[in-house]
Amino acid sequence: MTAPATLIRRPRIAPVWRRPLAIVGILFVSFWFITMIIVPFLPLADPLAQDFTPLSPPSGTHPFGTDILGRDVLSRTLFGSRATLPFAILLVIISLILGSLVGAIAGYFGGVIDEIIMRIADLVFAFPTIVLAMVVAAALGPGITNAVIALALISWPNYARVIRSLVLSARNQEYVVAGRLLGAGPLSSLRRDILPNVASPMLVLAMLDLGSQILLLSGLSFLGLGAVPPAAEWGSMVGDGVQQFSNWWLAAFPGLAILTVVVGFNFIGDTLRDSLDPRSANAVTQVNA
Repeated sequence: MTAPATLIRRPRIAPVWRRPLAIVGILFVSFWFITMIIVPFLPLADPLAQDFTPLSPPSGTHPFGTDILGRDVLSRTLFGSRATLPFAILLVIISLILGSLVGAIAGYFGGVIDEIIMRIADLVFAFPTIVLAMVVAAALGPGITNAVIALALISWPNYARVIRSLVLSARNQEYVVAGRLLGAGPLSSLRRDILPNVASPMLVLAMLDLGSQILLLSGLSFLGLGAVPPAAEWGSMVGDGVQQFSNWWLAAFPGLAILTVVVGFNFIGDTLRDSLDPRSANAVTQVNA
């Protein structure tokens, strides 16, 4: 007797992740993450070396041209991913943890604690984000680390408000009430019963917020409140290019880098939201059927 054929099951990819926008977002983000990892090992010019003819237009030798100090723009653009992506992710993580903690406490306990926390959040929302970020960053001093701290201090209310509303709707659910009746304390109830059930919306919010935080970090560097020269950072490179407007390549290529990574994170965030929403996922399945 012949042995029965072994069935090989291919991993099933959800239809929502096979949409063109999702694929484009994954390609953009994957490209920049891979670049961030391997760029030190690529045969590129030193991004800080002033070894070439200043303001040379794009050519075969320098595909992205050179800047006013004779530095290779291609090398600086690729190395700029190492100055932007890790700090943007760190910023979102800090804002998510801080905002989730504060919002969960406000939503669960309510009363005076809720009023105090939400009034502080309203005070932060009363100012334009970039203006408040500029004030805090200027008080702390220039530097990418200080820019991350400044943006984290003004970004947490977005997460706090969302998780507060989620906790308010979840704290009276039967499984939470049952846990309290069984002797679970407030912190245990929050950690075990509530937070795992509100994690999905917070993950979507964090993914969508990544693009916004990259824009804000780059904006602070553009204004001279972020990365300190001569560091290769996209926002500061765009700022240098604006001062040499006739030399279009100085701002165009780092600007395209910002555009692609922000669009990529937004596309992935939208797809993640749709995949976690049963109604959206069912709609996509019916369309592709």
